[in-house]
Amino acid sequence: MIVYADCEFLIPTAHSLKEKRAVLQRMLTRTKQKYNVSISELDHQDTWQRTSIGIVAIASQKDAAERELMNAIRFLESNPEWECINISKEYL
Repeated sequence: MIVYADCEFLIPTAHSLKEKRAVLQRMLTRTKQKYNVSISELDHQDTWQRTSIGIVAIASQKDAAERELMNAIRFLESNPEWECINISKEYL
């Protein structure tokens, strides 16, 4: 089972692309290290206070894939430097 999520975040503390990328890269790296998911920025690469992140989890059972994905999303949402403005999930 493949579970995909598209998460949009607002980064109000970023005042340049450099600041945005510092926050983003730190969280992407930590998420990859901590959870068994693939994660990448998908959209808004040139916008300094907004990002769209794609996360994918693959497992033999739907529950296991969804649990890993939701743990990664909760971890991302726990970062005080940004706020989640939208999450959409798909099952493939």
